[in-house]
Order: sequence, then C-alpha cells, then structure tokens
Amino acid sequence: MSRAELPSRRTLLAAAVVAAVAGSAGPAAAGTAARGRTDATGAARAVDNRAWTSYADWRGGAADGTRAVAGARPGLVIAKAAGTTEYTDPHTGRTAAWEYATWTSPVHRLAVPATEAIASWNARTPEGTWLQVELKGTYSDGTDTPWYVMGRWAAGDQDIRRTSVDDQGDGRSSVWTDTLAVDDAASGLRIVSYRLRLTLHRRPGTDLTPTVWRVGAMGSDIPDRFTVPASEPGLARELIVPRYSQEIHKGQYPEYDNGGEAWCSPTSSQMIIEYWGGRLTEEQLSWVDPSYADPQVCHAARHTYDYQYAGCGNWPFNAAYAATFRDLQGVVTRLGSLTDLETLIAAGIPAITSQSFREEELTGAGYGTSGHLMTVIGFTADGDVIANDPASDDNEAVRRVYKRREWENIWLRTKRYNASGKVVSGTGGVCYLYFPARPTPRQRKALAAVGVR
Repeated sequence: MSRAELPSRRTLLAAAVVAAVAGSAGPAAAGTAARGRTDATGAARAVDNRAWTSYADWRGGAADGTRAVAGARPGLVIAKAAGTTEYTDPHTGRTAAWEYATWTSPVHRLAVPATEAIASWNARTPEGTWLQVELKGTYSDGTDTPWYVMGRWAAGDQDIRRTSVDDQGDGRSSVWTDTLAVDDAASGLRIVSYRLRLTLHRRPGTDLTPTVWRVGAMGSDIPDRFTVPASEPGLARELIVPRYSQEIHKGQYPEYDNGGEAWCSPTSSQMIIEYWGGRLTEEQLSWVDPSYADPQVCHAARHTYDYQYAGCGNWPFNAAYAATFRDLQGVVTRLGSLTDLETLIAAGIPAITSQSFREEELTGAGYGTSGHLMTVIGFTADGDVIANDPASDDNEAVRRVYKRREWENIWLRTKRYNASGKVVSGTGGVCYLYFPARPTPRQRKALAAVGVR
C-alpha cells in the first residue's frame, strides 16, 4: 500500500464494520476445527479453519455436473455441464454464454461462532474457464444468510475480469470485498455454520475445465482490543527469502491500483512464491516493458488485481495467485501471536502479514499506513521481527528489523487511533500462508499447530 497515512480502499469499505468490532462482547469462544483448540501459547483460539482438499472431501459434497479426480493432488473438475448461463462482465460490459457445473460442500459447524469469515481457494483456470466461490452461513438464531459471492476468479484476465462483488447484505451481515462480517457484533449474533458453493464455468461446446484443489474458509471472532498481550521470544532464525521493493515500480502500470507504490500485497506474494521455487517464464513476462526491473512484480500485480476493489490487496486473490505456481497452495487465516509465527518460521514457512500503524508506532519504518503487507522471514536473538518490507526505497533496503512489542501490537490489534485521532480498525492478525502442496511432516505439524491443514 502507499506509505501515506491515508484511508485505503479496504479501510473505507471496513469503516461500517468498526463499530460492530468495537462492540463485540469480550473474548471469543475457544476452538478451531483445524486440529487443536489452542494457539502456540496455549491460549484459546478465536479462529476456525476448514478446507476441502482430499479426494474424500470432494466426493463428500453435493455435485451437479462436477466430479472428483484422484491423484497426487486431488481436485474437482467439470464432468458434464449442468446448464448454460449468460454472464455480463461489469468491468468490460461484455455478455457471453458459459456452461457451468456446481459443487456444494457439506455444512461445516464452526468451533468458533464467527463475526467474520474469509474464503480461500486454489485452482487452475485454463483460458476459456473461470470460477465463482459463494458462502451461505447460518446465524446463531437459526436463520440463514443469502448465498454471498466471495469472488469471481480466473488466473488470467482474457475471459473475465476477476472481481469481488459489492452491495451484498441482508441487514444483518455484509460482504466487504473479501470478508463477510456480522453488521452488529455487539448484538451477540454470530455465524455458527456455513456451506461453500463452487460454480465452475467454461466456454460452451468445449471440454475445458477449471481444476480446484482447495476451497475453504476461515471464521473468526477476535475480541475488541487496542493492545494485545506480549509474547516471550522463543526462536532465533532467519529464512533466506528474495527481496523486492514495491517503490521501484512507482508509476508503472497505473491501471493496476495506480502503480507500484500500492503493490505491497503482490510484491510480498512474489517474494514468498520465489522462496518456494516458483518462477515465471520469459513468455509469461513478455508483456512487461523490458526496461522495468523485477518484471515478475508487475506480473503479480496484474494477476492479483481485483477490478471491483480497484486494488491488488484482495487477500484470497493473492492466495489463489500463489497457488497457480506448481505445487504451491495458499490460504488466508488469522494467527494469535508471534509465537505462532515462530512456529512457522522454525519449520521454514514464512508468512505475509497485514498491519496498519502511525509512523511513530513502528520504529524504523519511516512511514505510516492505513493498510500494509509485509513478509515475516525470521526473528533475531532478542526476539525482534525480521521482515522483508516492500515499502522500501530499493531491494537492498527491503530487509528490516522491527521491535517485537511494537510489531506484535500493530499486527494483532483490532482497533487503533489514526493520525487524526479517529478510532479505526486493525486486521486482528490476518496473514497469508503459502506452502507446498505436499508439506513435509515438520511443515504439516507446524501448520496444524496454527490451525491450518
């Protein structure tokens, strides 16, 4: 994001949710559906993750025209079209016919009745295909939400423009770009269960198909807080992660969120993708001006761009982009402490974290921001955070060391005062995790410890 302490699009969209977060009634209920009911510190989790990834998972849903495929990476494909529909792309005005097939997950009951939910998916969408992800929740009073569109997505931009969908709500909950939120958390209303629905699309008369390897959602009920308890340092390790600056891309491709100054999310994504060995070919990068350094960052911005949000910071779109690289998967979740991050770093898994802060709240940053993504790559012997911060003047300056206590608080809080003294929202520990499609036993154990499978 921009270095300026100005409202980001996400901040503006989330403004209506702040009051609800501020009124939430005390600590969240314990539990997580993804193995283990406490975080790495032993505290009760306020997050529930569920993902469908296995052959049995895909066979367990309700299919209409889709089928499960086995193999090293099980997935879901179109077997036979369930029907044909027309879609008018709101960002191009083009109307086209598409064959479609659907898959609906079983009901997942949240171990943490949630005020918010964020979906994630990993898929391949060859040219001529795309997919839609929807979520339908059940409230704690037994009534249901509508089917909310959580994203219309394709890896490329030749068929549709990938997009979130605005103006979705039922008077009790609303979708803000990529996040479903209860409108008034102080009322005690929560989402206690949900189903996900995938709709796979292809050009009529073809045998093309998307392949979906992973779909899931993270539900959370993070307590209202300006500060969080301090964690004790427990690890000294640094991962060797490529360093890329968003700032060197200022003015490049302004059609993607005004150019590189706002590209913290795709720049962070590209760093970790390349850490895991993901590389783009010369052909894939051939559209980029050859005079631009690090063309892969431009590519990442184009391929994470949300045409409705008008930015590259859609969280699930970044995770989905990462999973377009061979043998990678990505999820959006929330973590509970720096101890959780230490658990991941110890297993060789870096993380992308979302935070907002005034300049004086983070020593050495040199800027304030209403929303910014960084890549956490390790911890010093004193427990301070080593981060690849893309809001740096050049690649060499990207590696930063930030004070543990300052960094932990700006990342995990849900409320803060901005430069004008106004109470605004914080992300409450949001992060992206990218990791191998077939994790090692140590990696799998670390992911399970932070509630992800």
